[in-house]
Amino acid sequence: MPTTTSTTVAPPAVSPGAAFLYWLKLGCISFGGPTGQIAIMHHDLVEKKRWISEQRFLHALNYCMVLPGPEAQQLATYIGWLMHKTAGGIVAGTLFVLPSLFVLIGLSWIYLAWGDVPAVSGVLYGIKPAVIAIVLFAAWRIGTRALRNSTLWAIAAAAFIAIFVFKLPFPSIILGAGLIGYVGGRLQPARFATGGGHASGVAATTGALIDDDTPTPAHAVFTWSRVTRIAACGAALWALPMGALIYRFGWEHTLSQMGWFFTKAALLTFGGAYAVLPYVYQGGVEQYHWLTATQMIDGLALGETTPGPLIMVVTFIGFVGGWTKQLFGADSLATAGIVAGVVVTYFTFLPSFIMIFLGGPLIETTHGNLKFTAPLTGITAAVVGVILNLAVFFAWHVLWPQGFAGRPDFAAALICVVAGIALWRCRIGIIPVIVGCGAAGLAVTLLRPFAG
Repeated sequence: MPTTTSTTVAPPAVSPGAAFLYWLKLGCISFGGPTGQIAIMHHDLVEKKRWISEQRFLHALNYCMVLPGPEAQQLATYIGWLMHKTAGGIVAGTLFVLPSLFVLIGLSWIYLAWGDVPAVSGVLYGIKPAVIAIVLFAAWRIGTRALRNSTLWAIAAAAFIAIFVFKLPFPSIILGAGLIGYVGGRLQPARFATGGGHASGVAATTGALIDDDTPTPAHAVFTWSRVTRIAACGAALWALPMGALIYRFGWEHTLSQMGWFFTKAALLTFGGAYAVLPYVYQGGVEQYHWLTATQMIDGLALGETTPGPLIMVVTFIGFVGGWTKQLFGADSLATAGIVAGVVVTYFTFLPSFIMIFLGGPLIETTHGNLKFTAPLTGITAAVVGVILNLAVFFAWHVLWPQGFAGRPDFAAALICVVAGIALWRCRIGIIPVIVGCGAAGLAVTLLRPFAG
């Protein structure tokens, strides 16, 4: 089969203003969790606008997948930085989460003030089983892109068994997958090469603004002086607000503990939102008691209904924690919730910006180098297994609310199955599925008293 190449003329340079409008639009429409958001960016930036080529996009994505934190937001930050320097990265990454911050603060207030109203609880009852289907759908979509051969499928299966059966920490799974990718890239390079799973023998369309062979821009060239500046600025942006919280409230105060815990969550949890949630659940529910397990799942359901990265559920956790702990007294519950939600969001996302600006120049020197891309390919495969583990975690809590010893919730299971069919077979979008499941949950809740 001869190799074919499609060549087009590169689009004109993108102004910072045009980029600002796009990133703002993306922040308002980026529903569907990390998979949906990455798909939107791929469609817009690779296929439609041609701001970046397929291979450069995937190389950046693989780097973001290996970082702790929300990979979709980091990918937007990376591309914004590549196009318009540090300011462009800040704009892209901030606008990716800002609309969601405002929406989730409003929804969190409604949830705590009116959550016992049957209409609200009924809608949430229907959305929670839909979340199970959405997470499974995310695992499937990432898997179809990342698991291009039996070796990568085996890595994904091993990762699932490691975290589900043996409860191994996610960093150790990431390290093992990266090591397998490194060794495999040397022994069987074809199985760990990027871009080998689609249209074999056909070269990617060229003509992107940042193409496969476009030289690294001057601001993205690695220098030690730049690393020092970024590290110093990042340390100051963390230490100053953290020090202010400790000085004003003390180390044991809820706000100080939130800042410290979510800094650790941002740095120590890998694989994006779906992998970080079990860690956040353990800390927020079991260790600090900022919210209950039911509230945690409700927060995830709300997070699925808003644009922005799914890890924005931390805003909900912060809001609920600030409200329930009555940080500023019983008469200022909403204020306490807002402040805690903003604090949590800041400390969760700050490390992502720093890691992109620190590591981006080094990663730009490695695109096309199998020695560096093979470990990332192995890690991406492992993330699929971890996402599947998270789906099992949610199913356990939603479909068996009293545990496996109790009766399963058949109505919730039916909603989950219908949501899965809508996503897989009918190709219905995530937002219509959530709306439909919320309506079904409301109907079940209102009709249940009449069913005896």
